Amino acid sequence: MARSRRSFLAYASALLGLLSLMAVACFHFPELLTSREFRAVYNEQFARHLLLVGLAAAFVMGTVAILRGRNKRVAMLGVGGATLAVLFGGTNVQFDAIGKTPYSLGLDWFVLSLFFSALVFVPLERYLGKRELSPLRPGWRTDVAYFFMSHVLVQFILILVTASTSSIAGLAAFPSLKTAIQSLPVWAQFLIAVFVADMAQALLHRVYHNIPWLWRFHAVHHSSRHMDWLAGSRIHFIEIVMTRSAVLLPLLVLGFSASAVNAYVILVGLQAVVAHANLGIRFGWLEYLLVLPRYHHWHHARQQEYVDVNYAIHLPLVDMLMGTFKLPRNQDQWPREYGVMKLETVPNGIVRQHLMPFQGGRKFDDYVD
Repeated sequence: MARSRRSFLAYASALLGLLSLMAVACFHFPELLTSREFRAVYNEQFARHLLLVGLAAAFVMGTVAILRGRNKRVAMLGVGGATLAVLFGGTNVQFDAIGKTPYSLGLDWFVLSLFFSALVFVPLERYLGKRELSPLRPGWRTDVAYFFMSHVLVQFILILVTASTSSIAGLAAFPSLKTAIQSLPVWAQFLIAVFVADMAQALLHRVYHNIPWLWRFHAVHHSSRHMDWLAGSRIHFIEIVMTRSAVLLPLLVLGFSASAVNAYVILVGLQAVVAHANLGIRFGWLEYLLVLPRYHHWHHARQQEYVDVNYAIHLPLVDMLMGTFKLPRNQDQWPREYGVMKLETVPNGIVRQHLMPFQGGRKFDDYVD
């Protein structure tokens, strides 16, 4: 019997229903579930209006899917999640001034980031994708789990990164160089910061590929068999901390202004998603100036001749300087297949993948395929 197609409305309802429930939880426990740094980006009214839109859309999409008889259980999850969100206060939840806590989860960052990322990239990949690829392709649940982990634990990641870089940065002081950099306009500092950070990241990236015990951490990222906007989220927690520390350290040592560093952080978040996205747009000469999807897709190609190339995440110039630049001139030429060369070395599931680097390169029966 042929398997029925998944209903986009049902899954969209489920996503919005669960996100709405999480948003209501954020209103109830803002000190514990929301990030102080991210709260500065949005205001309460914006969050309430967005929650109202999410609730309405979850109810409508879920009801339509149920009436059409498509993925009823998934649709019920969306309607049920939205119903619980309303019962727990919906958009009318009131709270006092938000107190201070030594730490908190970034559930608000996860909710808003997943909502807007899906809102932008799902339609883009649907109409401009190089491959016909469903948002619910194999492995999407694992990648959503990684997306959840990296966003919800954002403050803990920042604490670890700061702890690993601040003391070293304090020891390596270059007053005259810092003064020269800080005397530049912010836009110039930003451009230099992008180059410096990308060089540091690319060097570490190449080390990941060439030292076996580090490769086991990085292999998790390369285990994605499908490339889309969500695939870039699949990164081992330890690799997140190591990479962000390596990138932040030179920026701190050289004394770039907070504005330049913040602008770089925005860029790296955006470009990391775009580079993995399933976008078949012809960018022409821009592919030699900026790291765009086809460039980074070749880095993920499951082809022997591409296992040691295209390490940059921002500027192909970095790979040109390192001697690791490689890109087919034919803009219609894309990788045939993605993933690690030895599929059996990476198991399925976020928990097993986090344990995998500590298991000595063993082979698994239930592996990414």
